[in-house]
Amino acid sequence: RRTCPRCQGEGKQITKPCHACHGSGRVRKTRKLNVKIPAGIDDSSQLKVSGEGETGERGGSRGNLYVYVSVKSHPLFERSGRDILLEAKIRIHEAALGTQIEVPTLDGKVRLKIPAATQPGSVFRLKGKGVPDVHGYGTGDELVRINVLIPEKLSSEERKLLEEFGKLEDGSGQGKWLFGRWHR
Repeated sequence: RRTCPRCQGEGKQITKPCHACHGSGRVRKTRKLNVKIPAGIDDSSQLKVSGEGETGERGGSRGNLYVYVSVKSHPLFERSGRDILLEAKIRIHEAALGTQIEVPTLDGKVRLKIPAATQPGSVFRLKGKGVPDVHGYGTGDELVRINVLIPEKLSSEERKLLEEFGKLEDGSGQGKWLFGRWHR
């Protein structure tokens, strides 16, 4: 006993199949769909669109369509879960004396206060300025890492001022700059 190779076990045979489906009862078509992508979706996530897959055999119901999401990288922000990371550059005197800078966020620009004596690599948190949770459970934060710009070329006046500053620091009891490191 085996399934009939001509009728595939249906008990009837199509003698004059149409040119579109060749007797299968299905025609392959391509069409465009609009799929709503929820805010906060992450790279490599998949979305299920019910009833938009292939038609079932012999009049069966349609399957589901699965959409795999690939999120493009952003030129300014790096994503870490719901948090976003941003590198902000300030000049050496701004790090020493403190300043306010304008920082981009996903919602627009905000002012960020940089306190005096900010060290390179310091990270400041902007609460609620990150990526929304895909399921609606809050929003991540924006983390701003400070990069202190050291001038590559100094004028003779700038060099003289920095040398004077260095002399003041050496006599203050705060420590000395030796062998490329600050020693106390």
